[in-house]
Amino acid sequence: MDIRAYLKEFGLSEKEIEVYLTLLKSGVQSVRRLAAATKINRGTTYDILKSLITQGLVSYQHREKHQYFIAEDPEKFAQVVAEKEREISSLREKLNHIVPELKSLYHRAGGKPTVRYYEGTRGLRTILTDVLESVYEKKEYLIYSTVEVRPYLHAAYPTFTQERVRRGIGVRVIAIGEGGQLKGLDERRWLSSHATGAPTYTIIYGTKVALISVSDARDPFGVIIENESIAATQRFMFEW
Repeated sequence: MDIRAYLKEFGLSEKEIEVYLTLLKSGVQSVRRLAAATKINRGTTYDILKSLITQGLVSYQHREKHQYFIAEDPEKFAQVVAEKEREISSLREKLNHIVPELKSLYHRAGGKPTVRYYEGTRGLRTILTDVLESVYEKKEYLIYSTVEVRPYLHAAYPTFTQERVRRGIGVRVIAIGEGGQLKGLDERRWLSSHATGAPTYTIIYGTKVALISVSDARDPFGVIIENESIAATQRFMFEW
């Protein structure tokens, strides 16, 4: 992987990457010289250095009343990742204790449907991720698949099918329109190979129904309706 791409994936901004790599190659530097080398103004360079210091990637020293900065050993990245893993592990342990209580508050409304709205590619990915996370026990969900929406779902989560199969999650599909080949752990029925005009993609999983479509401006959006009765009604079509 390209070094800059890795550092960006690590969470650094473009300017943080520029400052860090310049400092790594040039050794100890003052803010003035570092700003000149990176062509970033001094005020912004100083703010970037403070951020890198907070992340443990840069340190500083004083010489003759002046402050100089130096990049930490690249091994520091492994230490930072290890520390983040410890923090995540601690957070996960805390969540295991509070999630049951949060769920009781979440469902306190009883049988009243909960509706959540999502927009754009990121919103679609949130919906698809919710599908994977919600069916970890039953390991199956249902789909009314339409050719008009499939490309947007793939763009939002290109590896979704691979992740579904990896988790051992099955899917039963009623496909509207062409395409939608079998990919593993799936059953599929086609209503018509020439069908069009079905612009809504429906996913039934657990007590939820996700409806995904595209606006007139070709922007994807979706809603998740959480209600056992609505989900049960949608499931009737799949009694084959």
